[in-house]
Amino acid sequence: MSQAVQERIAFLTEELNKHNHLYYVESNPIISDFDFDMLLKELQDLEAKHPEYASELSPTKRVGGDITKKFQSVVHRYPMLSLSNSYSEEEIVEWEQRLKKLAEGPIEYVCELKYDGVAIGIRYENGKFSRAVTRGDGTQGEDVSANVKTIRSIPLTLKGNFAADFEIRGEIFFPRKNFEALNAQREELGEPMFANPRNTASGTLKSQDSKVVAERGLDCYLYGVYGDDLPFESHLESVNGVKEWGFKTPLEKDKYIHKTNSIEGIMEFIHFWDKERFNLPFDIDGIVIKVNNYEQQQDLGFTAKSPRWAIAYKFKAERVSTILEEVTYQVGRTGAITPVANLKPVLLGGTVVKRASLHNADQIEKLDLYLGDEVYVEKGGEIIPKIVGVNEAVRSNAAEKVNFIEYCPECNAQLHRRDGEAQHYCTNDLICPPQVKGRMEHFISRKAMNIDGLGAETIDLLYQKGLASSVADLYDLTFDQIVNLDRMADKSANNLMKGIQDSKTIPFERVLFALGIRFVGETVAKNLAAAFKHIDAIAKASYEELIAVDEIGEKIAIAVQQFFQDEKALATIERLKQAGLQFEIEEVELASNKLEGKTFVVSGVFSKFSRDEIKDLIEKNGGKNVGSISAKTSYVLAGENMGPAKLEKASSLGIAIISEDDFIGMIG
Repeated sequence: MSQAVQERIAFLTEELNKHNHLYYVESNPIISDFDFDMLLKELQDLEAKHPEYASELSPTKRVGGDITKKFQSVVHRYPMLSLSNSYSEEEIVEWEQRLKKLAEGPIEYVCELKYDGVAIGIRYENGKFSRAVTRGDGTQGEDVSANVKTIRSIPLTLKGNFAADFEIRGEIFFPRKNFEALNAQREELGEPMFANPRNTASGTLKSQDSKVVAERGLDCYLYGVYGDDLPFESHLESVNGVKEWGFKTPLEKDKYIHKTNSIEGIMEFIHFWDKERFNLPFDIDGIVIKVNNYEQQQDLGFTAKSPRWAIAYKFKAERVSTILEEVTYQVGRTGAITPVANLKPVLLGGTVVKRASLHNADQIEKLDLYLGDEVYVEKGGEIIPKIVGVNEAVRSNAAEKVNFIEYCPECNAQLHRRDGEAQHYCTNDLICPPQVKGRMEHFISRKAMNIDGLGAETIDLLYQKGLASSVADLYDLTFDQIVNLDRMADKSANNLMKGIQDSKTIPFERVLFALGIRFVGETVAKNLAAAFKHIDAIAKASYEELIAVDEIGEKIAIAVQQFFQDEKALATIERLKQAGLQFEIEEVELASNKLEGKTFVVSGVFSKFSRDEIKDLIEKNGGKNVGSISAKTSYVLAGENMGPAKLEKASSLGIAIISEDDFIGMIG
């Protein structure tokens, strides 16, 4: 009897998974909804009577019912970076031309819809759903597995010749039809209606009751595959390939995804969907363009925030009119003054807009703004509201012209505008409160010094109490000073003291980023640290030495030199040195110097090591990795499927091409 029950549960599970896929992924049902429901009810009854045979991945999980009190944080195996955004076709052209200079050989591009939803990463192990995690901050997200299991277009078990362990990423969204039905239901019940599908999808995915998620009918397209042993060589091949494993992916026949080798093809795709997007059953807010070939993607690499091989084009948003009531001014941590338009509240893109950035004095002058004007507002990239025009025909004769301020709204110091720049600055950086606190907030942030127990509120308290007016003051704080702050108990004070102490082990490149040098972001700080090794060497570097470093141009080089000419900055660095912070790169002990003076280009797929492991071995044995082949290259380390363009270039320059086994022999 028990074997018969177990076999029936297995049969029903397989049948329901098959019909679920046909209905939600293939849009090709072969049984009626009634018949499907009868099979599902039979399985539910059997599992209730024999829970020992029920699977965590049973089709009955699709109806939800699990209650989640707290979503666990999960560190991504592969960072979920966001794409750099573009709002003009000219920027797409510039991006494509830039790639042609960086990449070897002809480039194929894949154009996709930019779904307006919630990014998700789902891991599968041995063909079974393992875990679903939101993007979060890109480094870690939240485990929403119980809710994602209810989305019927996402398979719980795979079919075909799938990879053993991989992650697939995509976008969960609210289909317009389901969203409109939900709002109609809420209106009928007298409940407030939801503003837009994207925000509602995000809120639904974080619901504590998975039954609510199941009832709302979210959907998902999956299109990004990550893993160590995947059988694909290009992005489009992987998108088409994983469809055979059971995933709902964008299809070429629907024109949701398209391969091209030209900027003309990219523009054709953009123009088509700029007009047709309103006919889709879901919302999109732009187009994503990616380099198709995985090897070229690896060669092009990443910045600190986004891949170089992909870009997003954002469609222009709707425009509304409202009344300009007031202009106020904000002071940033660098002293930059940003004017802000305070508006009569108006609905735009599904959200209520009350404020809009006016950017700078030139923008105010260009718009010729008067208080009380009727202004036209858009969302730049459908995120940040901005004023794009004025209806001068209805302006009052008594209206007061908006003139940019001359003095800092925080400290009353006279503002200064640097030659060639649009921004005004408060140069009273030692006293102006937003600048003082802003520098400290940047210094303690997670990607900089990452001081646990210290946030913006505590920084404000320390400043108000006169305990910290520079980043160096943080390292002079005592337990007694901290514990006497408002809402600060012994445990919190101890945690903060420990966080400050632990920050002394933060590596040099992050300390350099934390200093807040103008234009020096994470990537630039890392490049500077790698090139000069020590803070004193950067301080003494000439303009020519600085611009010789990767990704550092004239603007950054001048900003770095100006920073190290400031006596106040040098005094702060000296105090931080005395506190014990890391101001030089710790030299890694080499395994050997067998590859000293040799440069390598690594290309292809290897059997004994991953590419990253090989690159690490090169450096540990005194060698240097470079991204492209030149006359200065010593060796090309070639694995399987090495690009023909690289092979041809190496041969034409007479550069030695070695195998993985040759390399192992070189380092012993």
